[in-house]
Amino acid sequence: FSSKINLLEEAHQQTFLNQLREITGINDIQVLQQALKDSNGNLELAVAFLTAKNAKVPQLEEATYYQTALPGNDRYISVGSQADTNVIDLTGDDKDDLQRAIALSLEESNRAFRETGITDEEQAISRVLEASIAENKASLKRTHPEVWSDSPNPYDRKRQDNCPVGLKNVGNTCWFSAVIQSLFNLLEFRRLVLNFNPPANAQDLPRNQKEHRNLPFMRELRYLFALLVGSKRKYVDPSRAVEILKDAFKSNDSQQQDVSEFTHKLLDWLEDAFQIKAEEERDGEKPKNPMVELFYGRFLAVGVLEGKKFENTEMFGQYPLQVNGFKDLHECLEAAMIEGEIESLHSENSAKSGQEHWFTELPPVLTFELSRFEFNQALGRPEKIHNKLEFPPILYLDRYMHKNREITRIKRDEIKRLKEYLTVLQQRLERYLSYGSGPKRFPLVDVLQYALEFASSKPVCTSPVDDLGASAPASGTLPPQIPPSTIEQQGPSSSEVPSTSPVQRSVIHKPFTQSRIPPDLPMHPAPRHITEEELSVLEGCLHRWRTEVENDTRDLQESISRIHRTIELMYSDKTMVQVPYRLHAVLVHEGQANAGHYWAYIYDHHQNRWMKYNDISVTKSTWEELERDSFGGYRNASAYCLMYINDKEQYLIQEEFNKETGQMLVGMDTLPSDLRDYVKEDNKRFEKELEEWDAELAQKAQQEKLLSQIPRTQTVQAGEPEYLEQPSRTDISKHLKEDSVQAINKALAEQEDRGPEAIMDTAIKLEYTRLLKLAQEDPPPECDYRLRHAIVYFIQNQAPKKIIERTLLEQFGDHNLSFDERCRNIMKVAQAKLEMIKPDEVNMEEYERWHQDYRHFRETTMFLMVGLEFFQKKSYMEALLYLIYAYQNNKELLSKGPYRGHDEELISHYRRECLLKLNEHAAALFESGDDQEVNNGLIIMNELIVPCLPLLLVDEMEEKDIVAVEDMRNRWCSYLGQEMEPNLQEKLTDFLPKLLDCSTEIKGFNDPPKLPSYSTHELCERYARIMLSLSRTPADGR
Repeated sequence: FSSKINLLEEAHQQTFLNQLREITGINDIQVLQQALKDSNGNLELAVAFLTAKNAKVPQLEEATYYQTALPGNDRYISVGSQADTNVIDLTGDDKDDLQRAIALSLEESNRAFRETGITDEEQAISRVLEASIAENKASLKRTHPEVWSDSPNPYDRKRQDNCPVGLKNVGNTCWFSAVIQSLFNLLEFRRLVLNFNPPANAQDLPRNQKEHRNLPFMRELRYLFALLVGSKRKYVDPSRAVEILKDAFKSNDSQQQDVSEFTHKLLDWLEDAFQIKAEEERDGEKPKNPMVELFYGRFLAVGVLEGKKFENTEMFGQYPLQVNGFKDLHECLEAAMIEGEIESLHSENSAKSGQEHWFTELPPVLTFELSRFEFNQALGRPEKIHNKLEFPPILYLDRYMHKNREITRIKRDEIKRLKEYLTVLQQRLERYLSYGSGPKRFPLVDVLQYALEFASSKPVCTSPVDDLGASAPASGTLPPQIPPSTIEQQGPSSSEVPSTSPVQRSVIHKPFTQSRIPPDLPMHPAPRHITEEELSVLEGCLHRWRTEVENDTRDLQESISRIHRTIELMYSDKTMVQVPYRLHAVLVHEGQANAGHYWAYIYDHHQNRWMKYNDISVTKSTWEELERDSFGGYRNASAYCLMYINDKEQYLIQEEFNKETGQMLVGMDTLPSDLRDYVKEDNKRFEKELEEWDAELAQKAQQEKLLSQIPRTQTVQAGEPEYLEQPSRTDISKHLKEDSVQAINKALAEQEDRGPEAIMDTAIKLEYTRLLKLAQEDPPPECDYRLRHAIVYFIQNQAPKKIIERTLLEQFGDHNLSFDERCRNIMKVAQAKLEMIKPDEVNMEEYERWHQDYRHFRETTMFLMVGLEFFQKKSYMEALLYLIYAYQNNKELLSKGPYRGHDEELISHYRRECLLKLNEHAAALFESGDDQEVNNGLIIMNELIVPCLPLLLVDEMEEKDIVAVEDMRNRWCSYLGQEMEPNLQEKLTDFLPKLLDCSTEIKGFNDPPKLPSYSTHELCERYARIMLSLSRTPADGR
């Protein structure tokens, strides 16, 4: 993040330096920089330093909240792989350091290849896992705060009611979350893992490498499942299990792993772990492995190889299916179950080869791998298949069972015959719908209609060229060697055709007068001559032929529809719907072959609804959303793995019951005692976090309460209320002073002979009436009266009457009214009334909250205004941070009421546009191919855009934001299919997982950008100016 801070600070500093140079006329850059440094970035103070020798340096504490973001601050400590050597400081402005860092990175990559012979692509997931775990550990040791971090408020991380618990993405581990959540939500699998007990002779282990690896992993998996059951956290950290898993991604043949291979390895580990336990518990019988019983089935392969028949039984776990060339899951299965020439299976004297697969035993949990990746020989890399593939929520597998092979063969033969007939009908229909012999073809019924229209047109007796002779301009008026068509298309310019020349004026092209079609010319071509008898015969034939063609077309279409329906219902009879499998989970992949993001849709069998598990985010979903993201053909997302469960095996999803009471066990009651204690300890730690947070808030509230008990006469002397405190405080005091004086003068005019108290009461009523009128008006977006006075804001948001009254008293009790005798008397009356207010009359905590909200509103307004000003200057990098803070602060305000903040749609629009502009700029830098520009483009993406994507994805109802994220991702994914230099390909491969593997966890910047100093008058004026200049102004959200 320090790189981003530097980029933004450089832009801010350069802007201020230019302004200082224009204002003061001083061109010495060192003098300007020193003044800007001494003023802590305050432009007005910097001008004062440069123009007045006796200007005082501001105190440090006035800008401490901003100073921590400066490049020179010692809180920014570079972290390298070694503490004492090769440490490169990337927090400063030295571009050589950045170049050396990149060079070192490439050198390290090349050295690894030379030593191991393994490419980066082959080590991708292993490298990501190890880097992610190392990064997590290193982040705990860093002394400076991370830019994007979990919310410090533990209540933001607290589990709501019985919502499912998410899994934290610890660095490109969305594949782990998707698979683990799918398995965890299989209640039978969950019970097996939770109730797994390590072997009794565990103290003698490890006897071999498998036991050394599998048993610790089972321990961590049990802990993880227990937390998913009973944790009070919104999401839990799977780092310990992932750290053990990293060895699984170092296969002997050094091939890159994916989700399917990870699932294979996971089931292998579980099978091995349960096998150890099963062998220990066996009593002379062959041990049964529950993992095998749950996930593995058998099929019979029957076929002919070079004329010889064979038959063998094979076991399978995940069943692979090809996607390319098929429209639905049944077509994929049919193709997978039949290989080669089927006819050879039924002939005695055939030399052809072929085989059929028949399921003899289906597992309770049936998983299909959808092969959506294929290797592009021309490009030398894998590519993803984005074709649409439909699959049903209920899948009947009767047609693939060995016991139904005879009836299935009959039906397959019938379907084959129907499809052959269907092909003939479709070819015939195509001849009707695409008639002709040339490249352009048309429906025959339209051709006949056009012929009929031509024959029926009014005959003409002249050539289509002859009738233009009279209106054509004289040949002598046209310039030589320029065809008329050129003149008509281009037209003469005013300089070429002077208006004083009558000859030249006659050739000026007049598109709406001179070129108008003569009224007697037909709109369409027509026959030169046709008799009534000829027309009658031709019309009769064309009408009859057209009717015949329409009937033939309709008959063909109906026949095709009937055949389609017959094929669809071929397996719908009662005997073929006895083996139902219900869709339990869909693992979705978004991205390309080289990089992507995984999440899962999992069916809640008890609530009868779909849930979306996307790392820490677990939300309700629908079948329609699942279709959109899983079928493919829409954006870059599609299903990669389908998990079906036997719909008749209810134990798979059945809750556990207490054997003694018969009551259903839920939550912590389902856990063994050791895991229950483990979860309780973790929950105690989290509860302690909550208690510490509450104590911290209570302490702050107590401090504020003590401060509020200080007599207001002391605080009034300090100037205006805190939310009006700006470096230019005299302007703000003057603003309210003018309003107060105006109200006092009106009150004196009405009641000149009354005392100070009566005049003050009248002045307050007049001021309140004025502010109430402003609050009730419906001004245009550029005129926001809430910025003029806090009471307008309070009235619109229905603040208590006591809060408004005290605020008005403080306005008239300000010491700035002591400039003459009459105002001074009224000021003293207001101060006396303030002192007389008892603590139980006005809740000071509530009073401070209202004023704090108003301060928050003004701050949000300034973030929005400055962000929009930068946006209009096309300074998108600077604008982005301001707009992000404007949106986040505004969202918090609007959560308390519709009139607390600004138009959310407007801020969202410019935040989105800012990201899109930066994305285009970064992509253009990447396309340039220049090393420095490519690196700058990736810095923009990594430091600005990628951290912001969760903010756009968190609300899935904001379709425009989601589409914008997809557009940004698609822009970068499109490079995967293009030829580029190896170093660019390597950088793209390293970067894409960060772009695609984006959690929806809401995070925030630790330090907001510095806000300029504005008086109330200047704030209102600049806000009105920027709102008026916007090209797009949605309806005011107030």
